[in-house]
Amino acid sequence: MHIAITGAYSYSGKYIAQRLLAEGHSLRTLTGHQDRPDPFNGAVPAHPFNFEQPEKLTESLRGVDVLVNTYWVRYAHGGTTYAQAVANTRTLLAAAKAAGVQRIVHTSIANPDPASPLPYYSGKGQLEADIQASGLGYTILRPTVIFGREDVLINNITWFLRHFPAFAIPGDGRYRLQPIFVDDMAALAAEGVSRRDSYIVDAIGPETYTFTELAEMLKATVGSRALLFHTPPMLAYAASRVAGLFLGDLVLTREEVDGLLADLLVTDSPPAGPTKLSEWAKQNADWLGKTYAHEINRHFKRGG
Repeated sequence: MHIAITGAYSYSGKYIAQRLLAEGHSLRTLTGHQDRPDPFNGAVPAHPFNFEQPEKLTESLRGVDVLVNTYWVRYAHGGTTYAQAVANTRTLLAAAKAAGVQRIVHTSIANPDPASPLPYYSGKGQLEADIQASGLGYTILRPTVIFGREDVLINNITWFLRHFPAFAIPGDGRYRLQPIFVDDMAALAAEGVSRRDSYIVDAIGPETYTFTELAEMLKATVGSRALLFHTPPMLAYAASRVAGLFLGDLVLTREEVDGLLADLLVTDSPPAGPTKLSEWAKQNADWLGKTYAHEINRHFKRGG
């Protein structure tokens, strides 16, 4: 099939593209980072998003059977906002329909809710409703935390555990996470491309951790001696802001803290991917957390 994928030069999009190429599909990517190194040696031609010129975006999607969408923003930065991300995705969806695309495989988030007070979750909920009302066939994937070589969250938790004598856990640490491996996520997306029915799947891994258990596991895996201690959530958030000033990055957002505390990164669904974070971390302990993963440099500066 002819498939367009947003963000094939980025994190999860790259793994999805690799799987789809291996299956023999013809790919193109829509990206806001055409200046990034091409990991596919020209096999995945890149087109700009052109959100401001919908007719050009539509032409970029002509002849495409399936759109795989990983586009979103982790947090507002500069002129990028959640509201803008929602508007851009709606423009993308309209362009796909105008171009004759028949199906969309869309990356959402666990527990989206159009009425959520958290813009990340409300935006994702609004877009899910738009997709379901679009008339396109769809697969909606709802991950919690995606881990892998290029991951930010798991890597940077481990980086702090390696480099500081103490690690602050917001609140009681009993809120939970169900991390999924990035290539397991890619397998779910590839399956969604080939199916004809419309469905939603919670893209979660086989292990469920409380945040405290996650920190303890990563600490033991890399041999950290950091003291784990609990602190009021807003104090932990303030500490992350101070750390961010020195790193030139946004380490943790208020919305991420609120989402964790609300237990939004866990569902009651069965695992959708087989890879265990604990086993993967052991296999990659020689490099995990040794280098800080800089979010702003990766997503908002030229070259990524």
